[in-house]
Amino acid sequence: MEEKLPVQRLSRLTWLQAIIIGFIFYLVASNSDKPDQHTVVYTVLTMSGVLLVGYSDITLMIILARRNAISSKRFSLLRRLLTYPVSVLIYLLLRPCFSYISGKAWSFWDAGSFFAFVGSGIVINTLITWLHDSVLLYEHKLHSELELSKLKAANAEAMNLVLKQQIQPHFLFNALNTLKALYHKDHSAADTYIVHMADFLRASISHHAANISILEDEIKLLQDYLAMQQIRFGAALDCLVNLTEDALKSYYVPSFSLQPLLENAIKHNNFTPEDPLHFSIYQLNDRLVISNNIQKKKIRVESTNSGLANLAERYRLCSGDNIIVAEDQNSFSVSIKLLNNEHSNH
Repeated sequence: MEEKLPVQRLSRLTWLQAIIIGFIFYLVASNSDKPDQHTVVYTVLTMSGVLLVGYSDITLMIILARRNAISSKRFSLLRRLLTYPVSVLIYLLLRPCFSYISGKAWSFWDAGSFFAFVGSGIVINTLITWLHDSVLLYEHKLHSELELSKLKAANAEAMNLVLKQQIQPHFLFNALNTLKALYHKDHSAADTYIVHMADFLRASISHHAANISILEDEIKLLQDYLAMQQIRFGAALDCLVNLTEDALKSYYVPSFSLQPLLENAIKHNNFTPEDPLHFSIYQLNDRLVISNNIQKKKIRVESTNSGLANLAERYRLCSGDNIIVAEDQNSFSVSIKLLNNEHSNH
């Protein structure tokens, strides 16, 4: 995003400088040993000189900014080279006005008066450019911070998308292998499996660009996945969702955050219709808890532990919060904070 000149802020600062300098000039002139009857007029002329120098600096910056970056050295150098001659010229043009008001004859070649006005132009321009520079520096800082925040958001978005894309190939590989096995055993079950798989993939595609999903949609996605697994394992899998209608419609969670947890539990546990794997999903204060009983496989299953790490990283990118993993002899649970509506634009 191109950095723009804060013209209104520079203009307000120029007026503020003119008022302050004019006020100081008036106090000094009116409290001198020989106060002049034209003090007010001199004050107005002094303020006019400050305003003319200030607005000439702003005008030159607008012209230079058309072809030069505001933060570039070339912009700063050209501005300095141009504003000082212009400010000196402005004060030299005001010189006869002061002489006319005072009623004194003047000569362009009067060295004392000449150098006094040239010096005034240089001093006023130095003060104005220094104060204008402080505004430009502040605006540049704000612009840099905004650009940095946009880069961070874009980077987080890209990282989140990469992490989400890691989920789909793994799911498809397992689902297609299961579908192949089912068609060798039970065509009817395979057909039902395809229906749930299609629903799951349709929801996946529709939420592909969203980092955050409403809890109700995420539970529906989980139920499609669970139905697919129950076709494979039957009564060996059981899932209890204990969430209020208000919670389902009010809270958000990272997209595809629940299905990998179920998949992870299925992968690492033994279960049969006699000793089923029980899942429980419920709300505890402001967190969503997904727990299952532990019936670990005796044969060690190779795992990269990427599922939980993936969810933890995605959750950190979306909300800045951490997931809580708890395990004892009988149960394993993952707890994530339920997100409110303000997170829904991530």
